Amino acid sequence: MDSSAIKVGADSTLTATLAEGIKDSLPIVLSYVPVAFAFGMNATKLGFTPLESVFFSCIIYAGASQFVITTLLAAGSALWVAALTVMAMDVRHVLYGPSLRSRILHPLKNPKTALWAFGLTDEVFAAATAKLVRDNRRWSENWMLGIAFCSWLSWVAGTVLGAFSGYGLLEGYPTVESALGFMLPALFMSFLLASFQRRQSLSVTAALLGALAGVTLFSIPAAILAGIVAGCLTALVQAFYQGAPDES
Repeated sequence: MDSSAIKVGADSTLTATLAEGIKDSLPIVLSYVPVAFAFGMNATKLGFTPLESVFFSCIIYAGASQFVITTLLAAGSALWVAALTVMAMDVRHVLYGPSLRSRILHPLKNPKTALWAFGLTDEVFAAATAKLVRDNRRWSENWMLGIAFCSWLSWVAGTVLGAFSGYGLLEGYPTVESALGFMLPALFMSFLLASFQRRQSLSVTAALLGALAGVTLFSIPAAILAGIVAGCLTALVQAFYQGAPDES
């Protein structure tokens, strides 16, 4: 057999495929659908039309921030106030791209990168980081497209189901309603714990203390921003004195 053919066959097993991305997205999909369902119901309950609710999920696609912005707008807040609040809550996403890029050994293709970058939510970022930490060689943009697109599609589909089914279905089941709201942070926490390492404990502690100070002294958006800044600054200082962490 031709040696080049053997080499191609061996290399093909090193990169994760689109199908693997779809398969790996299932834990995210299973948690996104009920939370998005709750968002669709909540948005229509606040006075938004089903199409407006679905529009939020298609374009903003920001999880908990969608609950915040719909609540603020329904309460009569100015659009710029709602926008700034959501930006403060989601400013962490600015760091996701550079963080992943520093770990990725493969060359990136702009069209594909733009597509999966849109779907780079907390959970997708955590899943990608965990895969890069475990085995950088098997990460691929096709895998990222699979996990990002399926996650986005499940969020939109859940919103459609919730928005068009009407509101009030869970009013008699407060425990179920609370559980739906907890699934999203629980999923992200599971990914965070999967990729957590001992050397990150100082940064995590600093982020938690910063967030606690922010929510005590100011507000939830300020707490999110304070936690991000505290964690990032601690990581930078730690990297400066101890050297960059081993990416292997």
